[in-house]
Amino acid sequence: MNLELDPLCVTTLRMLAVDMVEQAQSGHPGMPLGAAPMAYVLWSRFLRHDPADPGWPDRDRFVLSAGHGSALLYALLHLSGYDLPMEELKRFRQLGSRTPGHPEHKLTPGVECSTGPLGQGLSMGVGMALAERMLAGRFNRPGEPAMVDHRVYVLASDGDLMEGVASEAASFAGHQGLGKLVVLYDDNRISIEGSTDLAFTEDVEARFRAYGWHTLAVEDGEDLEAIAGAIELGRAESGRPTLIRVRTRIGHGSPQAGSAAVHGSPLGAERLDATRQFYQWPDESFYVPAAVQHLRSGVIERGLEWSHAWAARVAEVEATDPVRVARFREVLAGILPEGWDAGLQQVDFGQKPVATRVASGVAINALASGIPALIGGSADLAPSNNTHIKDGGARNIHFGVREHAMAAIVNGMALHGGWIPFCATFLVFSDYLRGAMRLSALMETRVIYVLTHDSVAVGEDGPTHQPIEHLAGLRALPGLTVFRPADANETVAAWRLAVSARGPSALILSRQNLPILPVNPDGVARGAYVVSGCAGEPALVLLAAGSEVSLALQVKERLIGLGHEAVRVVSMPSWELFAVQSDDYRSAVLGSGLRLAIEAGSSLGWHRWVGEQGAVLALDRFGLSAPGGKAMAALGLSEEAVLVRALELLRA
Repeated sequence: MNLELDPLCVTTLRMLAVDMVEQAQSGHPGMPLGAAPMAYVLWSRFLRHDPADPGWPDRDRFVLSAGHGSALLYALLHLSGYDLPMEELKRFRQLGSRTPGHPEHKLTPGVECSTGPLGQGLSMGVGMALAERMLAGRFNRPGEPAMVDHRVYVLASDGDLMEGVASEAASFAGHQGLGKLVVLYDDNRISIEGSTDLAFTEDVEARFRAYGWHTLAVEDGEDLEAIAGAIELGRAESGRPTLIRVRTRIGHGSPQAGSAAVHGSPLGAERLDATRQFYQWPDESFYVPAAVQHLRSGVIERGLEWSHAWAARVAEVEATDPVRVARFREVLAGILPEGWDAGLQQVDFGQKPVATRVASGVAINALASGIPALIGGSADLAPSNNTHIKDGGARNIHFGVREHAMAAIVNGMALHGGWIPFCATFLVFSDYLRGAMRLSALMETRVIYVLTHDSVAVGEDGPTHQPIEHLAGLRALPGLTVFRPADANETVAAWRLAVSARGPSALILSRQNLPILPVNPDGVARGAYVVSGCAGEPALVLLAAGSEVSLALQVKERLIGLGHEAVRVVSMPSWELFAVQSDDYRSAVLGSGLRLAIEAGSSLGWHRWVGEQGAVLALDRFGLSAPGGKAMAALGLSEEAVLVRALELLRA
């Protein structure tokens, strides 16, 4: 604490943020002007981090859930000594800079996750806090130095707390008693449209207390000591997460302070001059007083002390238990253990038809024995999704009916390090996951989405539970690898690929039993392969994924019986993997003849694979309530209907 220097540092943060927005002529100056004091207190007095090693495993995590205030975070990182020079602050929101409009994970050192979609950052923070507790439970031992012992801090806005995903995540965090999670709530009572009185008048503290949180309030967001005292109380609470409501004034010090006008637009020259006068600040852009510059070396030195002390603790444990520490380092690095897939190699489904959701459950348990870092759960659907790890204990996470938060929480767990998380629900409810799934793809988190009940073959539950457009939507998401396996063996192959992938994967699985097919695991890894060939070049290629592959094989047998022997069946479990194969491989699989694609879902996207002369037999309408087989037949996906369409192509 430095009573003379602290206000100077806060003003420096404020004015750097304002200058970034002004130079870019784009951005959000209001939140940094109002929230800088609480951010400064947290970073200067409480946050344990090492600017020289942003990836230090036992660092405290700071999540700016109010990602529109990114200029504040960049100012904090710069003044703390991270590799973010002033030149990058001057290039705020410009092409190729490391200071984008909203924080982006992997782009800017010190940014823990990509934020901006409101509520997501807070929810990922919940996942990070859960990951810390689970990692500590696995590797720490009573009476020994702790290898895992850090906190997660989140700076959230009114908008974050209005979003439903944050409510889901907060409810989960309270139930879990995540005592190392502290959320600073920037209560400036302004949203884009005006005062929050227009739409948000609830008692936030009461809501969070009902969730099981510890709540505190600071009525003057300029009172550094009051803020520090509240954070100290939050840190002392070990059994509940803490929400600290800090009453701030958006745009503090500017002529537009307290109004929506300062939220998302540059101040402009006149108002910038007035703001400088308010803070008695030099008429110089990106000005940093020498005294504040000198603080960087102290922050860096303190960070090195923390990280070196942690390394010493780990070394002390290693002296008596090198195997545990070796596994600890392996897990933190995201390395799969030697022999991780041995359990998969023992799986044998025989020839009895198996639903791919059931096969997925077998794969999960086979992998869990070889990959202790594999953890996850379902949105209250584990018996249907088949995601329970037998004798897994805490590795089974009960998310409750909270799909949106579930996906965000597993993102946070993956970003934290040490875990390979999966989550599950029905495919039709993937709409509830989409915001977090998009961030999974953007951040390249190794998250596995298990999405069962993959088509109208779900049956009697009817159109509300029968996915149509969902596969097309997921396949359109850049960076997400989608698998729709045709049988149990393709499902095992898909799991093997998903746990070793760099980014997120989605496994789309059937409720109904599917025949065991002559699967080529290498073909699954390449996205598509010939599951049933013919002599010479085919006159017709039947393309399909999931349950429709076995349907295509049945149709091929019918065609052969009618004298059409030049028919090939191709299984396409992953368009994304197939798309990156060589032209020669794709041509060898697809052939040069006519093609007919078959899928119990939207036709969108299939025309890329069938070409101009081909055809697509799919569903571009909602389903209906009936037993699965009857629903498929009534919607034109029976063996007879596919046969008729195939013959039309061959005879054209």
